[in-house]
Amino acid sequence: MQEKNYDDQIEGRNSVLELLESEKDINKIFITKGERHGSINKIIAIAKERGIILVEKDKRQMDEISQNKNYQGVIAIVPPYEYCEIENILEVAKEKKEEPFVLILDGIEDPHNLGSIIRTAETAGVHGVIIPKRRAASVNSTVNKASAGAVQHIKIARVTNISDSIQKLKEEGLWICGTDINTDKYYYNQDLTGALGIVIGNEGTGISDKVRKNCDFLVKIPMKGKIESLNASVSAGIVIYESVKQRGVK
Repeated sequence: MQEKNYDDQIEGRNSVLELLESEKDINKIFITKGERHGSINKIIAIAKERGIILVEKDKRQMDEISQNKNYQGVIAIVPPYEYCEIENILEVAKEKKEEPFVLILDGIEDPHNLGSIIRTAETAGVHGVIIPKRRAASVNSTVNKASAGAVQHIKIARVTNISDSIQKLKEEGLWICGTDINTDKYYYNQDLTGALGIVIGNEGTGISDKVRKNCDFLVKIPMKGKIESLNASVSAGIVIYESVKQRGVK
């Protein structure tokens, strides 16, 4: 059964444009009175073409509605975000006649990090992202904005147990690559082609012991400076694009 998240606002011009162009359902769009310049005109035109309700409100009312103060004069009210099942992610790969390429996030707490990671995953051709239900960020308006609307274009599964999900992926033929600073192998010396799941851990503690043990192999990113870890979204981007490079994707 698919689970829904009840945070149902999309804010900011680029995010709302991505939403409109994805043709997903939109209940209504609020616009600040007097906003009639730049991309706001495109938003209004597409909304009218699709028959979406447009409501003008003054800035004070918009400020009260908004969850992020940088909403750029536009807020879309949408049905709850629908997560998918792991099977749906694998089906995307099958439809594209590609080896499954999945990103598994073990406890990413910062919604900005989550959004950035989803954006990178979508641009790299990852077929889907798996996140946990507990002690982790879920998809909301902040994540959508940080992803530049990428959450509208990639499958995201929200699961009860990451380790069980890894086991399910392994049964489907995926190799699971964990990222861990304490391993000996660098990411660029590991084969990252074929059916693959990449695990990125929590911003502070990394991947959990249980998840680490379930990985087929571990890789690390070399650290030359005094800071001993990278931002989770940066780490994800480095390893994801090494896999893209090895796959020879043009």
